[in-house]
Amino acid sequence: MSVSRPVVITDYDPRWPVDFAEIAARIRDLAGAAALRIDHIGSTAVPGLGAKDVIDVQITVRDLTDAGALTGPLRAAGFRRGEAFLYDLFHGKAAEDLELRKLYMREPEGERRVHLHIREQDRFNQRFALLFRDYLRASAAARGEYELFKRRAAQAFPHDIDGYLALKDPVFHLIHEAASLWAERVGWQSDAA
Repeated sequence: MSVSRPVVITDYDPRWPVDFAEIAARIRDLAGAAALRIDHIGSTAVPGLGAKDVIDVQITVRDLTDAGALTGPLRAAGFRRGEAFLYDLFHGKAAEDLELRKLYMREPEGERRVHLHIREQDRFNQRFALLFRDYLRASAAARGEYELFKRRAAQAFPHDIDGYLALKDPVFHLIHEAASLWAERVGWQSDAA
């Protein structure tokens, strides 16, 4: 039986990038060349942005159908899940669109909360996670409004992560539109680290 966790948005914590660096180094040691890149994504990757205290990590691989060289060592080290393909949601794309396919893993039992999103290089969902992060890093106005929205969503759904996430979903699409325009204007590239 899973225990529902309260939805709590905390102020930005300067320890988050440090936590990510430690997690990324551990993953790199376990996965080696199977991980093309390891990126800090999500709200904890955006300086100044309040967030849930969960480190989101994107691990980019060449081919998800051959990700065992990555997931095997992670599972042996205690990381959980990652056996079945999941699909990110994005309006206008089919539910099982390959552009949205990923593997998802969690931290070993009892360790700091971490979400590992394993995605294929150059797929829509892999690029979107980086674009979302970089746009919010670049736009103080968007970052501030997004944090305000998240805090209000957490107030509306303090004990319902599914409700909180459902409320946030359309906001991702709005931010994607603005971020795409920004990316075009500044020449943003997803292959920049």
